[in-house]
Amino acid sequence: MGSPIFIHSMDALITLLTISMFLGVWRLYQGPNIPNRTVAFDLIAVHAVGIFALFAIRTDARALLDGAVITTVLGFLGTLMFALFLEQSDQQDWIDDQERAHEDR
Repeated sequence: MGSPIFIHSMDALITLLTISMFLGVWRLYQGPNIPNRTVAFDLIAVHAVGIFALFAIRTDARALLDGAVITTVLGFLGTLMFALFLEQSDQQDWIDDQERAHEDR
């Protein structure tokens, strides 16, 4: 497989990507508006692909790379759907409450 330094490095990278992905999940949940959630969704998809790829390299499982490709396509399609939604919606639909209160003054 590889040297112990390589294995520990891969484990550290997978851990860092997982932590960063959970921060993206927090941003997806927290908002404050749909464009921020769209970026967070794309961030989660990119991190999932990175975790798939690192785990495939770490375990020498080439079949996991197919999962990474599928995750890439689904993440792109999800981001595309969010973008189409934003394009067709009224701008007032996704302005957060603080900006709306500031505009009302």
